[in-house]
This record gives sequence, structure tokens and C-alpha cells, in this order.
Amino acid sequence: MKNSYCFFENRDCEYFPCHKGLKDFNCLFCYCPLYAQERCPGKYEYIEVNGRQIKSCMDCTFPHLPENYNKIIRLLGKRQ
Repeated sequence: MKNSYCFFENRDCEYFPCHKGLKDFNCLFCYCPLYAQERCPGKYEYIEVNGRQIKSCMDCTFPHLPENYNKIIRLLGKRQ
């Protein structure tokens, strides 16, 4: 897939790919803009770290799938 306003693949990043198994890996949302939402469409779980519950998105590829760009933009538009 070619880089554009809705897709960017950074193969030079030391963490690329941060998730395995994707053919077209969108790095545009390197840090997921949906992380702060209590509920998001991605695959997440809450884990305990140092006695605190934190959201873990280690197995989530939702923001890295090129076809989810428009879904993310719509969800961000709904946030208030």
C-alpha cells in the first residue's frame, strides 16, 4: 500500500512492526488515539501492574489496519 494521508508505514522505526502478522501495517496511529476511551473497538484487556489496573493493547491491531482509518476518525469526532 502506498503512503498517503490515511496510511503511513515506517519500516525504519526501531519498533516496526510493533504487532506481528499484518500485511499492510499502518503506523499513522502509532500511539492509539482511542487508548483513553473506556471502551474502544480494538482488542484490549485490563491487567494488573504494580497493584494498579491498566489497559493493555498488546494484542490489538485495530489502529494499524488500513481499512480502520475512517472508523477511527469517526470515533474521534464523537468524543467530547
